[in-house]
Parts: sequence; C-alpha cells; structure tokens
Amino acid sequence: MLKGLESGLIDGHTHVGVDLLFYLRGHSPYAQSWDTLSAQGAAVGVNQFVVFPMVSYAGLHLRSLQQGKINGKGGLEKVPYAFENRRLLQEVRRFHSSNPARAIPLGMFDPARSLDAQIQSLQLLHAEFGFRGLKTQPTIIQSPILSLLSSRGGRLLDLAESHAWPILIHSSVHPEDPWSQVHDILTLVKSRPNLRFCLAHSCRFDHAGLDEVATLPNAWFDCSAHRIHCQLAVDNHPSVAPKKTRFPSDYRNPTQVLHDLASAYGRKMIWGTDAPFESYADDSLQLLSSYREEVEVLAGIPAAYQRTIAYDNPVTLYGKPTP
Repeated sequence: MLKGLESGLIDGHTHVGVDLLFYLRGHSPYAQSWDTLSAQGAAVGVNQFVVFPMVSYAGLHLRSLQQGKINGKGGLEKVPYAFENRRLLQEVRRFHSSNPARAIPLGMFDPARSLDAQIQSLQLLHAEFGFRGLKTQPTIIQSPILSLLSSRGGRLLDLAESHAWPILIHSSVHPEDPWSQVHDILTLVKSRPNLRFCLAHSCRFDHAGLDEVATLPNAWFDCSAHRIHCQLAVDNHPSVAPKKTRFPSDYRNPTQVLHDLASAYGRKMIWGTDAPFESYADDSLQLLSSYREEVEVLAGIPAAYQRTIAYDNPVTLYGKPTP
C-alpha cells in the first residue's frame, strides 16, 4: 500500500471491456480486463471498484466508428450495451473465487436509442446478476442526456427509481458538446428528486455547477481522471471550465486541487480514477498519467478526507462492494 493511503478505499469510477471506437481510430486507451484493473489497484492498496463497461458499444456501426462517426444502425448487436453489460457481469462473477477484488457494478445505457429494448435488457440482467446503479457517457456516443426528459426516457428513469439505482453521468462544459453539459444534467437532477445522481469529472471544475451539486440533496460528483483534468485546466483547454468560471485552486498541483475540492464539498465528492482513462490520447491530445499517480494524489490529502471521499460517500451512493 502507498504510504499515507487509508485502507479499504473504493475507486468510484472504473471501466472494464473493449472500446472499439478508440481501438479502430488508433486512440488510447481501448481495453481493460477485470484482472488488470484488480492487479493495478492491489499494487497500490485499492481493491474495491465501482465498475462498468467501456463507452462505445457493439450496436454502433463499425465502419462508421473507424471513420470517427457515430451511427446507431447496422452494428453487430441490436440493443445498446446488452452485450457489454452481460460481459462485464460474467467476467466479475467468473473470477470472483480467485480474485480478491470487490465490485460495485453499474449498467451502461444510451440515453436516446432503443430505450424500451434497453429497459428490458437491464431488467433481465439485474434479475440474473444484480446491478448497483447505472452509468452513461452521452458525449462519445452523441446521445443527448436531456432525452431522458422525454416520455420514453422517463420510463428508464422510472426503472432506476423502482430499484433505487443511482445514475452516474459523464459531464462536459466544452462549447462543441451538446450532449452532456453540466447544467443540462443538473436540470435532469432537479426533475427527479427521488433519484440519486453523480456527475463525473468534478463537473469539469465548473464552480457554479459544483456549488449547485452541493445544494441538491440527490446529487454528488466524482473527481475521476483528476490529474489529466488538472493539466487541461493549466492549458486552459475548452474541455474544462474557463478561468472566470473555474473552481479556484492551483491546478499545477493536483494534490492541492483535490484537497481544496474535498474541503469545499465534503460529503458530495467521490474519488475515482476513471481507469483506464487516467491517461488519454487521440489525434489532438496526449494526456499521460497512471493509476499509481492518481492514488498518490489521494494519499497526499488528510486521512479524514480520504475516508470521506473514497469510502463513506461511495457507500452512501452505491452501497458496499460485494463481499
């Protein structure tokens, strides 16, 4: 275990599986197995994970993915994430007896495509394996989060409410992203006071968004991929909030930023790495970090903060990992 790290902590944002969009485009990362995630976590003292599939799914048209386009017709599968969710749950179960890692599995979903079929798939998988919540990444699959305010989207939210499933949502502030804006997600959160929501990536350091999360009893945020988001802030990249609306801190020092967020938002913050997306590389960006470096940042803040953001809060939102 890393010096200074509390024991028994939970990584609140991780992926397992294959992302064909990233692989076919020559981007990274594009794959991670449950055993790989477990091993790199165990090497630094983390063996409990909120986990869900990668982002692109086999229902998307493969040739279009290779061209960097999203086409929801003509893929290998008909129901978004039905294959990927089952594959994840089978993998976690298969290695349960030989792998000491503990899982809090979430089911991935597409907020706009084939919602009735997704609802049926999620119900069947939950009956067979059990989910602890739901996860969506609308930006990469170009599927508007506000689709969930429609009557069809409402049925998926009704399903989540009936099972008391919290919903983890990728957040964005990029001006060219119409799919998953922080304040659109907050509109959704306020429309469903009986559902619990978590906004990923520290709301991209949008100060007003973080403050609003703090006022809403059914909202949390996670700080996944923290180090590379701090680098984006240093670079003033449009993927994070601009200086005038950014949470104030020294983004050259990710440990200081984590400390300041934990100090400001206490019970509303969940630590996570976004593994394997703690590093990211595409045609225009190369943001390098590692699982160990993410955990080193966590180990650098006071133990009381570690326990709050990396155990108490994820347990409050998702429940305890499977024994």
